[in-house]
Amino acid sequence: MIAGIYSKGDGKVKWISTDFLEDNIDEEIMIFDAQPDVHDYIKEHIPGAYYFNEWFLREMRENDPTKYIPREAVRTIFRKLGIEKNVPTVVYTGKGAYSKRGDGWGQTMAAYSLSRFGHGEVYLLDGGIDKWKEEGKKLIKVFPTVEESYFNVELREDYYIEYKEFKEIKDNENVVVLDARPPKYFEGESLWIKPGHIPGARNLQAASLMQPHNLQLMKPESEIKRMAEEVGATPDKTIICYCGTGREATNLFLVFKWFLGYENVKLYEGSFTEWTQRDDNPTVTGLMPY
Repeated sequence: MIAGIYSKGDGKVKWISTDFLEDNIDEEIMIFDAQPDVHDYIKEHIPGAYYFNEWFLREMRENDPTKYIPREAVRTIFRKLGIEKNVPTVVYTGKGAYSKRGDGWGQTMAAYSLSRFGHGEVYLLDGGIDKWKEEGKKLIKVFPTVEESYFNVELREDYYIEYKEFKEIKDNENVVVLDARPPKYFEGESLWIKPGHIPGARNLQAASLMQPHNLQLMKPESEIKRMAEEVGATPDKTIICYCGTGREATNLFLVFKWFLGYENVKLYEGSFTEWTQRDDNPTVTGLMPY
């Protein structure tokens, strides 16, 4: 494993250190800034970074407001952004020097989406722009010029699980369903039409895998493994991750699939939003999964 790069499995998504990016910033790479507001990017960004607005990737369809836009639309947007599927591409986010509302998931959502639609070499900046700033590394206000690409979408359907199949297999003995939301939502407090969580799910908050002071910076591998084992998420199981809208759970998906190297990991993209709008599905409140 190259110093400063870490992942397991097939490695389509990897993590890199701030030092590694600084040392290789002049190489043939693309860098995308997924901070929560374009004004955060305008105020400061890593040299050479383009702005990646992850919110454009989803739309209202039927009774679900969080569906991915059609692949043809993704192709057009990725081409306009100059994305090349075989050019190493770094994504990062942060708290937002202007907006102050970063939650850490901009870079996991961006990384998951790039890989989902066929990118072959995606890197997350461990610690994001906040760690970069703490270390006194260079920030600029100059915007690079985009050159349109010929990106063709290759949809990786094995990454996610859709509603019908999820409902059929979620209670199988070899399946562990993980709810990535904060415990208060898992236990009962709700933004949704129903409280609690999907029956059988276990709570592993996405933020619990990260350092409290920086939600882009991962905890040590040994600590993450311990937390996974405590909720029964072992390598021999099929791991299905969900959250409220499928965004926060991208952190669990990426960590289990490429940091821990689990073989069978799926993201239930519809998540709690879809579950609570379909077929009068039950939900459970409290700490226990059943």
